[in-house]
Amino acid sequence: MPRTDRFLDIRRDPHSDELLARGGDSGAHGFLQRAGLVAVVRVHETYHRAPTGLAGDDVSRLATDAVARLRTAGYHVDCDTGLDTDSRPASYLPLGASVAHLAERLREAATTGEAAQVLTELTASHDGVLAALEEVLTATAEFHEGLGQAVGPSIARRLRYLADEHLRVIRSDLPETRDQLADRHAPHPGRSTCTGEVPSTEQERSAVCACPPPPRTLPVPPRPMAAGPRR
Repeated sequence: MPRTDRFLDIRRDPHSDELLARGGDSGAHGFLQRAGLVAVVRVHETYHRAPTGLAGDDVSRLATDAVARLRTAGYHVDCDTGLDTDSRPASYLPLGASVAHLAERLREAATTGEAAQVLTELTASHDGVLAALEEVLTATAEFHEGLGQAVGPSIARRLRYLADEHLRVIRSDLPETRDQLADRHAPHPGRSTCTGEVPSTEQERSAVCACPPPPRTLPVPPRPMAAGPRR
């Protein structure tokens, strides 16, 4: 049975004529946002709408692009006739996927050194992920300062506060964690590779290794023979 979170509906609301995209999982929401839609978070639902102030043709173009992106990624999309398309644009891994790969490497790290090496990609003072994030926040603040709107300076101050206070705490604490791991030089007790060697403290020297035995696999019972007609 196909997963329901792989289905989306992109249509104009019959009452408000507003373009709305409903359904999908978090991955689909990422495609919708990259196509230009805006997320609306409710208590029981997160859906997406077109940005305000767009002309009708621009809304249709945006929605058609979203349909194409989602279908390229394997989602099932129902949409208004005018939004349907056979286009399948080339897809690329988003930048966030590279950062998420660091989490996979941490889950596979077998030693403190391997974990420290992964965290270095986050904490490197010049070109680490956190340093780049601070640059993005600062650049966004500068952008708002030049917008010339009344709300711009307040948003800029908020962004600088996030960079100077909240992000700075992470940038000071996480490198310390990384350095502690780098100094430890120890295997992870739950992820170490078995070498088959018996430690010198093992009482039973006839043992092959100190690892617990693998779980016993029960034999698979033979398939029942089909009963033929009685004579």
